[in-house]
Amino acid sequence: MKSLARMMLLILKGERRAFAQGAALSLVVLVMGVSLLGLSGWFITAAAAAGMIGLGSVFNVFAPSAMVRFLALGRTAARYGERLTTHDATLRALSNLRVRLLAGLLQAPYRQLERLRASVFLNRVTADIDALDGVALRLLLPGVAGLAVIVLTSVAVALLVHPAISTVILFGYGAVPTVIFLLGQHLADKPARRAEAGLQALRSRLIDLITVRDELVAFGQLQEATKRVRSAAEYHSNGQSGLERIERQTGFWLEFVGWCVVAIALGVGAKLAQADLITPAQVAIGVFAALALSEAVAPILRALSEISTMRSAAKRILPRLDGDSADELCARSTSHATSIVADQLEIKRGTSSYPLFAPLSFHVRAGETLALTGRSGCGKSTVLLCVAGQIEPSGGFVEVGRNPSDGTLSDNRFQYLAMVPQRHALVAGTIAENLRIAAPDATDEQLWDVLRAVELDATIDAKGGLTARLGFRGTGLSGGEARRLVLARALLRKPDILLLDEPTEGLDGHLAEKVLIGIRKTLPHAAILIAAHRPEEVSFADHELRLTAPLNQREE
Repeated sequence: MKSLARMMLLILKGERRAFAQGAALSLVVLVMGVSLLGLSGWFITAAAAAGMIGLGSVFNVFAPSAMVRFLALGRTAARYGERLTTHDATLRALSNLRVRLLAGLLQAPYRQLERLRASVFLNRVTADIDALDGVALRLLLPGVAGLAVIVLTSVAVALLVHPAISTVILFGYGAVPTVIFLLGQHLADKPARRAEAGLQALRSRLIDLITVRDELVAFGQLQEATKRVRSAAEYHSNGQSGLERIERQTGFWLEFVGWCVVAIALGVGAKLAQADLITPAQVAIGVFAALALSEAVAPILRALSEISTMRSAAKRILPRLDGDSADELCARSTSHATSIVADQLEIKRGTSSYPLFAPLSFHVRAGETLALTGRSGCGKSTVLLCVAGQIEPSGGFVEVGRNPSDGTLSDNRFQYLAMVPQRHALVAGTIAENLRIAAPDATDEQLWDVLRAVELDATIDAKGGLTARLGFRGTGLSGGEARRLVLARALLRKPDILLLDEPTEGLDGHLAEKVLIGIRKTLPHAAILIAAHRPEEVSFADHELRLTAPLNQREE
């Protein structure tokens, strides 16, 4: 519950005024509802009693009837204002929460981001944010307003009717429903988790089924994948059925308690009226007030089915919001131009006691290209990530982006650095939209320039030009074409430092050489660091640095 409480405070923090207004209007709605029913009961009973004893001709019906109309219309207006205020505040709070969540995610370690599955993560975040919209709307505000109106009604009944009836109302609607809610929440926790897990599995498996349907058909696994989708749907359905059963049981007991409170209030009131301690009209006030308070505890049912999901969502989201920025890599003051410098650089993977490679020292000046070579898995890509600031070195240091005029280090390396990793990222949309991710203000002429640099202009022109649309994850281009489009996007930024991880993968030798030459012509003064496997990439570089195993591992 601590996570849920923190999430409540976080949601309320930015919209205090709006939620305060919503809470006040919720309280007004409930107070008017109780007053309306209590006044109506008193009015009917008092009018009947006056008629029975012959005082009907002098009984004033106008003031109570006017008050009844005022309460009815006022309750409707207050309900409209409450819904408008609280829903608007909730939408704004959740919008801010999404922004904070994505900002926190961007601060996560690169390796952690690399392991994320897009469909699973998107489903999880969407479901969690949707679940949290009930924190204020269906849990906090109804709970606070309901408890407040129960207390206020009990005080009013004590003053207008009798303390005995007031005690029945306070205990019956304050304590007993709380116990029922806590018990019901405990019983609903397991089926709620099951329903949520089943829903997430159903979404992920259904997306996977649609995304890779061609491969599933080719390998004869479509029926098996369909069975997995049905299995997830059945698991979700079973959990939802169990949750609905507990909701019905809880609803029955809440209704039972409500009618018991009304019956007890009526019985106590009748005895007090027989003893001439109160009038029958006053008894009606207490009975109808007790009857009206059932609206104050009604939100418990809705919250019962969602509180478990809210709590789980809060536990998952809070750590992502609290992500700390990665520590800045240490740098030393020199007066060279924009470049990459590493001295005795070491990087360890996870909790390993050994670094991935022997200490590295290199200096890539403006206009130079350095190729990192070595066996697969020796750490070439990791060095690029370290230079990009995504991984912190275990030993030594690396510095990038030195200002040639004063030798100072820029605070944000992403202003002048671009990296093309092995796993390229394209989105559904036009060619132009994919390119302008790197430079939103780029002209069409600039887009064609970078496409020509990577020998992709003719291919794009044949596909329909810059307005040609790509499918999900760049569907519509071959692997080599997609790779070159990502390279063109990096060139569009005109970076001073360019990091390339196997940039010519999927290209034949002649085309690879032409692409590399085009990159250098487009960025003649950039410092380029390449994780190279192919001879074309090594021969293109001005220098080669081979990564070797640490000395202690070689001795073993």
